[in-house]
Amino acid sequence: MQKPEIRVATFAGPGAAPEIRTVPWPAVPRRAALIKIGACGVCGTDQHILKGHWPKPLPWPFTLGHEIGGVIVEKGDDFTADFMDKPLAVGSKVMIPPLMPCGHCYYCVHYPEQANKCLTPVYYGRYLGFDKAPHLWGGFAEYVYVDLDMLPGTKVYKLPDDMNLRLGALAEPLTSCIRAFNRAVKAGGFRWGDTVVIQGSGPIGILAVAAAQEMGAGRVVCVGAPEEPRLALARRFGAEATVDISAVTTPEARIARVREIVGGFGADLVMDCSGHPSAGPEGIEFLRDGGTYVEMGQFTDAGSIETSWHRICAKDLTVLGSWAFTGNDLPLGVDMLYRARAKYPWLEMQTLYPFTRDGVSAAVADAMAMRTVKSTIVPFPDLVA
Repeated sequence: MQKPEIRVATFAGPGAAPEIRTVPWPAVPRRAALIKIGACGVCGTDQHILKGHWPKPLPWPFTLGHEIGGVIVEKGDDFTADFMDKPLAVGSKVMIPPLMPCGHCYYCVHYPEQANKCLTPVYYGRYLGFDKAPHLWGGFAEYVYVDLDMLPGTKVYKLPDDMNLRLGALAEPLTSCIRAFNRAVKAGGFRWGDTVVIQGSGPIGILAVAAAQEMGAGRVVCVGAPEEPRLALARRFGAEATVDISAVTTPEARIARVREIVGGFGADLVMDCSGHPSAGPEGIEFLRDGGTYVEMGQFTDAGSIETSWHRICAKDLTVLGSWAFTGNDLPLGVDMLYRARAKYPWLEMQTLYPFTRDGVSAAVADAMAMRTVKSTIVPFPDLVA
């Protein structure tokens, strides 16, 4: 029986519309697998790439999408376990991350906790061009292909059997938040009961609101926009208060409002999830003296801003950057989602779009316009019902 062709979306460059292409069903050798995609989120990084903000060369045309939850439909005999040695079979639910450290470069070997800075990582949805057979290298598609011989740094993570694949698609962005908080924990800048302010009410900001609480925050405040759907959802996720930057329009007024909410001398920890370069100078003024500022939102180069580092010195602050995650961080995101699957309205973050040219275009456009919290492309609705 002849197997069907597979549809995949590609983009020719920044500002381009998606093109739906068809490719043959691939042969699946002994250490490879074909994964049917249940859900793939539109990440802020995808948006920045399409705006031309990515600072490194990209292999246009290629397939975007790296927040993938799917199910194995075909695998080779030696593709038997995930990165954590959990057994895999046809029918196993899995997620695959975008950044997969190689395991053997200088950073992976000598600084494993900074393996996120791997010198030769595997990147799905970014650095694998469409021209590379079998052409299934991103999440804006019906299937994604993994091959441990072709790309030895590839990592696959098994999801619980009863976990909705839409939750699986949130595991990668949530893991980025968890690692950022763990960076603060390691630096002595985040303790149980601390007051946390999250800058940004997009998907990373909303997930950070949940992660902060699960990791011990006593109070969480979210600063962002718009009220609908984002700030309203932040409160449903447990933010005790929100500050709408479209209503409170100056930094001085927002600083006063946040300090009024948190009381005392300011927040213990502020985390930027906004991706806007103006967040930093404002956010450090939300902090008490001796507090901790975590920058995880400037994942692409959105530009510089004039600021005074005197404030960092004078306030005796700890300032940390956090870039993505390592291979060992991903299970933390999967576990948190599964453990707290009934505690937060995770699925309400997601607005679903069909895998069509118009559907992919609308998912990206609505994310850019902040009409959604997490635009999510769903090629096979029955997989996530």
